[in-house]
Parts: sequence; structure tokens; C-alpha cells
Amino acid sequence: MKFISTRGKDSADSAGKAIVQGLASDGGLFVPESFPNLSDKIKDMLDMSYSERANLVIGSYLEEYGDKLFSFCEKSEGRFEDLDPAPLVKLDEVFYVLELFHGPTLAFKDIALTLLPSLLRQGANDNGVKEDILILVATSGDTGKAALSGFQDQEGIKIIVFYPSEGVSDMQKLQMCSQEGDNVCVVGINGNFDDCQNAVKQIFSSDKAHQILKENNVVLSSANSINFGRLVPQIVYYFSAYCDLVGANQIKLGDKINFVVPTGNFGNILAGYYAKQMGLPIEKLVCASNSNNVLTEFFLSGDYDKNREFFKTTSPSMDILISSNLERLIFELSNRNGELTKQRMEELKNNGKYSISKEEKKALGKDFFAGYCDEEECAETIADIFEYYGYVLDPHTAVAVKVYGELKSFEGNALPTVVLSTASPYKFPQSVLKAINGKKISDAFVSSSVLEELTAMPIPEQILELKNKEKRFTKVIEKEQAFDAVLDFIKG
Repeated sequence: MKFISTRGKDSADSAGKAIVQGLASDGGLFVPESFPNLSDKIKDMLDMSYSERANLVIGSYLEEYGDKLFSFCEKSEGRFEDLDPAPLVKLDEVFYVLELFHGPTLAFKDIALTLLPSLLRQGANDNGVKEDILILVATSGDTGKAALSGFQDQEGIKIIVFYPSEGVSDMQKLQMCSQEGDNVCVVGINGNFDDCQNAVKQIFSSDKAHQILKENNVVLSSANSINFGRLVPQIVYYFSAYCDLVGANQIKLGDKINFVVPTGNFGNILAGYYAKQMGLPIEKLVCASNSNNVLTEFFLSGDYDKNREFFKTTSPSMDILISSNLERLIFELSNRNGELTKQRMEELKNNGKYSISKEEKKALGKDFFAGYCDEEECAETIADIFEYYGYVLDPHTAVAVKVYGELKSFEGNALPTVVLSTASPYKFPQSVLKAINGKKISDAFVSSSVLEELTAMPIPEQILELKNKEKRFTKVIEKEQAFDAVLDFIKG
């Protein structure tokens, strides 16, 4: 399948090439030339394993990977608890939670980032890439650790992660900064996630940077969701959740359902939008934001405006004001008008805002509902769900559950609804514990122990082992120094 840029000036003649390149040369994001229709395949998926479903869904885009793709999917699935990357938990007759945090780093990013290294390596081999590949990552907390884990000690690949030095949870920071491997590097940036993301994008768009790296036998790629190879595995769990509901006789084949997605950079919910374009019977995709509610206002008004106060919240992976993957949706809304999409992205870069037409906003309302949750509401939701269901939410999932309540009251929507749970509560133990019993304990490990006693939910081994890990990476820089940090890393 051919891939085209959202800004109209670049293309890739295969998925592998798009994955290796990461970002289009014109600054846009690669999107498939067309969406395969799998509506007739859903029945076939009902009796498949997760890796078989993944092979079918991903293979509809990555045609040139052939039989190798299934082995990659099986290898990825093998890294998840009980060999199940996306178990579905029923809380009541129409309310389900899709647990996406049972991978090696306890976040939904594992689902894509246990697979992406294989996709990237194969894509590089198929396209004759002989240079070392440098993975540049900006993270708001979870992508960094998942990418580091996925690419650790991969031959011919190095990875450097930039994170906001004071913008992630204690556990997230410790997970990243204690990462093992000879080919990894982690650097804090004084600023927020948008500063990290902008620094990475500037490197990608700099001809001088590419030339210097080429002189050092290095080419760039990305593990952020700007890379289609990160995005496409996330489409799978939407199909898988639907099949599991049908298989458990909770819905009938063809019935529509809703998905509620906590989102900041818009990649997770965009995967759901792609699933709907591929024929999955989705009624509404619910975009749930925290106090940084730039996306909520966009869906309500048609105006995207990042010129606002930035909030550090208890759901740090959503503390984002520039949602990169929204560009892919804007491209589709504009009837795939690359020039118009480029114009809007330039307006965002230069003025911090842009607007869509009334017709485009109306089209948005057919597929999406949006809402947000402030800090007080987030804590209340964690407490209420634990008291009522005995179920423990992390703060990001709590944001989604609160907005799910808005959907029900606003539309009287009684359709079966799946809330995507994006991270283990033990990645944010202080916030979760305080929400449930009001106690503020600053130490993350003490908080975890108290939370375990209170909820009877075992602390994951991945958290317990962090206690004894060496903190290898402590460097913090200004955003303007990002490329210097890259050069220091590749030159050893």
C-alpha cells in the first residue's frame, strides 16, 4: 500500500518505507492512501487469538510484510501477562473497561512498542537501509519507557528519549531513568511535553541535522505516534474488544458501541477513528481530556487554540497542548486537502491556533463526542468507582470514566460503551491513594504498599523491581540543546 503525507508533498510506496522514515519530508504525517474495509472479516475474527486478529488488521496495511508479520505479532503478544494484551472487564450491563496496561511497562504504549521494533527492522532491511537508525522520542510519560524497553539492545538501532523533567510521575521517571541497555539514552528537558515534542520535530525538519547525522552513518526514525508503525497496532484492540463483546454474547454482530478514550496527543483515539473507517460498528468516539482541555474546546467550537494556561495534572501523559495526531484527522475532514492541512499547521506554528469550517465541525459531531475532567473530578471518580465497583482506576482512565458519564447524561446514550484504560494505577500510586483514602504520602513505594493493602490489588513486579535499580540517566537540558544531546549520544 502507498502512503501519502498530510501536507501533500511527500509519499512512500510501501508501509515499511513510511515506518522507517517516520515523519514525511514535508513535515506532514504519513497516512494510508486508502482505508481497507474489514467489515466482512469481523465474523472471522471472533474465534481468533489476539495475534491472529493483529495479523489480519495490520496486514491489511503492511501487505509486503507477508508471513513474517504473524511471527512478529506472536512475539509481541508473548510479552503480555497471560498472553492477553487487551482483556475486557465488565463493570455493569453497558459499561466495560479495556485494560491495556498488562505489558512490560504497564501502559497501553506497550501494545505498539513491543511490535514496532520488528516492523522497523524489517522495513529497514526491505528498503536497503544500511546506516544505524536513531529513534528520537518525545514523551509525556509512558511512550518513553515503552519505547526504551522495546528497542533495548536492538542491533543497528539507538534510541534517545526526551521527557519534561518535572512533568511526569515519580514512577514514570524512575522507569525511564533506570533503563538498561547499551543503545539507550534518556534526557530531561526544562519545560513541558510540547517543548520536548517541538525539539524533536525541529531535528526531524532540519536539513543540517540530517546531514550531520548522515556523516555519522545515522538516519532518523520515530517511535512516537507520528510514526504510522506506532499507530497501526493500536487499531487492533478496537476490533478485538468488539469481537470479545460479540463472543461473550454482550452484543450481536453488527450492533454499534461507543469507545471512550483519554487522550492528549490524539493517537489513541485516532486509531479508533481509523477502525471506524475500516468498517467497525462504532457509534461515538469520546475524546476525554484533563484540565488541558484544548481538544474539548476544539470539538465544541471548531477552533484549535493552544494559547492558554498549561496545567500540570495527576494525569501527566495528557498534559499536552499540541496534539500532533489531530493533523491526520484534519486531513480527512478537509477531504484530504494537503495544501489546506499544511496551511492550518503553519497557522498553529505561527499563531498558536487555527479553525475548521462549519461543515467540517458538523462532520466531527457525527463521529465524536468530547468532554473534560478537572483535578477534583478526577479524584472523585477514582474514589467513586472504587467504592461502587471495587475497581481501581489510574488518573487517565478516571478522566475517561468521568466524561463517559457526560455522554450518558447529554445524549441519553445507553449503548454498550468501552472505556480504554491506559495505565496501571501503580504508575501513579500517590495520586490514586490520595483519591481513595485522602492520605498524601510522598514516597511512591510506600504509597504503593498502602494502596495494595487497601485494594488487595497486587503490586506489579515491574514496580517492585524498580526499588533496587540504578538511576543511570540524570541529565537535564534546555530544549535548545536537544540536538547537542543527540550528537553526544551517537558519538559515544
